[in-house]
Amino acid sequence: MLGFVILLWLIQVASALFSLELVRYGVYPREMSGLRGILFAPLIHGSFAHIFSNTLPLLVMGTAMLLGYPRSSKFVFPVIYFGVGLMVWLFGRESFHVGASGINFGLLTFVFVVGALRWDKKAIALSCLVFFMYGSMIWGIFPAEPGVSFESHFFGAVIGVLCALIFRDRDAKPPEKRYDWEDETEEPDDYFDDDNPTIH
Repeated sequence: MLGFVILLWLIQVASALFSLELVRYGVYPREMSGLRGILFAPLIHGSFAHIFSNTLPLLVMGTAMLLGYPRSSKFVFPVIYFGVGLMVWLFGRESFHVGASGINFGLLTFVFVVGALRWDKKAIALSCLVFFMYGSMIWGIFPAEPGVSFESHFFGAVIGVLCALIFRDRDAKPPEKRYDWEDETEEPDDYFDDDNPTIH
C-alpha cells in the first residue's frame, strides 16, 4: 500500500510542477471518454489538500487489510478500485470524479464488516482500529459538500460490504490460544472406592 501512496504523490507533484490538467482523465458519467477514469481517477487528485486527506487513511486501512487478510486483499483491492469507478460512471452526477476516497470507503467497510462477521480476535482488533480512527468518515456517503464526490464514497462503502460478505472466509482464522488447564482431561474422583470403601 505504501507503493501505491507513493505513486499517488508522484503523480500529484508532477501535475503541480508541469501544470498538467489531469482532472479530465477522471470518471465522467455516461460519456465514452469518461470510461478511462475507471482506470485513472483514483490516481488523480484535485489539490494537495485532497491527496493529504486520503493519504493516511489509505496507509492505515490498506495496511490493516494486507496484514489481516492477505489472500482476500488480492481480490478486494482491485474490485473496489475498478468497481467504484464503474458505478460512478453508471450512476454519478455529470462532472469529473477523481481521487482515491472511494477506495478508502471500501477499505473501511470491508475491514469493519469482516471483523463483525469473523469474530476472531485479530479481525475484531482490526475492525475496532479502523472504526475508532475513521468511523466518522461514513457520513461522507451522503451529499453534503459541493465539489465532493459522495457517489464515490457511497459506492466504495457498498462494494466494501459486498466484498466482506464474499471474501470473509478466504483467509484462515488464526488458531485460538488455549491454556494448559483447558487441555487437561478430567480425572475421575477416586477418593472413594465403591468396591473397597477405604479412605485413601
